[in-house]
Amino acid sequence: MQYRALSNGVELPMIGYGTFQIQDAAQCEQCVSEALEAGYRLIDTAQAYGNERGVGGGVRTCGVHREALFVASKVAAELKTYEDAAKSIDET
Repeated sequence: MQYRALSNGVELPMIGYGTFQIQDAAQCEQCVSEALEAGYRLIDTAQAYGNERGVGGGVRTCGVHREALFVASKVAAELKTYEDAAKSIDET
């Protein structure tokens, strides 16, 4: 796995595991857990995917320390105000 150093010194994986279109929570949890077992350390999701619960389950059950993982999520495009975006970030 290749990493890129951020300005604060944190090493970010250059390749992540995408979860788009894995909407079933149990299936998503299994896929994320298997991806992490295979060596992925960056998981990509979004509220719009409807699978954040499954992603969270996979992260919790994978056996990899949470501090070693990155989970990226995206704010929905229809949220145009700062307040709506901030609320969405807090919820995700």
